[in-house]
Amino acid sequence: MYEDLNSEFIQCLAKVKGDVLYGRLFDYTPTWPSYLSVLRELKKFSKMFLNHEKDPLTQVRKYPYQMDILIKLSKRSDDLLWLLPYKNLINPISRDYLFMKMFPEVKLDFGKQHKMLIDRSQILTVSFKHLSLGNSKSLRCGLSVEFRNEEAVGYGVLREWFFIICQELFDPKVSLFLACSNDRRRFFPNPAPVVPRHLNYFAFAGRVIALALMHKVQVGITFAPVFFYQLAGGVISLDDIQDADPVMYKSCKEILKMDADSVDSDVLGLTFGREFKEFGSRRVVELCPGGNSIIVNSKNREQYIELLIQHCFVKSIAENLSYFTRGFGDILCERGLQKIFFQNLELEDLDLMLLGSGEAISGKDWKAHTEYHG
Repeated sequence: MYEDLNSEFIQCLAKVKGDVLYGRLFDYTPTWPSYLSVLRELKKFSKMFLNHEKDPLTQVRKYPYQMDILIKLSKRSDDLLWLLPYKNLINPISRDYLFMKMFPEVKLDFGKQHKMLIDRSQILTVSFKHLSLGNSKSLRCGLSVEFRNEEAVGYGVLREWFFIICQELFDPKVSLFLACSNDRRRFFPNPAPVVPRHLNYFAFAGRVIALALMHKVQVGITFAPVFFYQLAGGVISLDDIQDADPVMYKSCKEILKMDADSVDSDVLGLTFGREFKEFGSRRVVELCPGGNSIIVNSKNREQYIELLIQHCFVKSIAENLSYFTRGFGDILCERGLQKIFFQNLELEDLDLMLLGSGEAISGKDWKAHTEYHG
């Protein structure tokens, strides 16, 4: 029975391309989205069989064009999240559609969009007030941005605002985020920001990034691995901090490579305590109970490095991360999707969505997407 159903489904899937090529797209469109629901049930059914070749998702790999059509025609209300764990069986274009369906569709009706009048001289503070006080339901309809005393409106202005606000927001001088020394376009939360109401600003940052993704605007910045993997709920390893702190990474690598006898002779002079500067004052934090009296040796050095990483890159930014995640989730179709989004996304995918060329918007491109009134 399963083989008959599976064979019938594959025949229907193969027929999709022919229908499109022969101009019968609109005749079949109403029923095509249901194919994905059928595929989901076939996948459940296939678990009772051991022959991997009969897995419908494995066979779907042969029909990327058809899957692309079906995913494009699906609605945001359709449950396609079950496909994400199998994203490697789907072409990159279809994967992007799956991810973007977690975001609301931008309203084309100007009257329904969330309007913002921005003063260029106070772009960060004014934008913060607009988005922080803005109702999330209103923000999900999309943004309409105008700069004070300027006539230009339209998508070009919106793109310019996104680019400028992200450059301001992620500027290390603002102290909310720190840049990776080997790639100044990659950022991670500053564990000791000096901005008043900094947690609200992290929520604001989450909203800005989600809105940029929703509007498909590249903003010239992206995330460091140590930031991205935590958004996905991952465990941070030594390799993950290489971009964020190359000095600490190199130091930890050297400790692991050292001869056991040298480490046990206390040549390092290290304990499970960490001394650092914060707001101009020296602080000492124990990495574990009684850490100041525990000497690092060859048997516990891996544990020391693990606890050091947890303190510097996990515990110290946990609250900042929580507020950023909350702000990001405010914009998605449903709350709670943010973890699913980052878990199924590759950092390289996010780079393509956010980073772009990293160059300023050209005047020619800006004018092409801008309207003038008056």
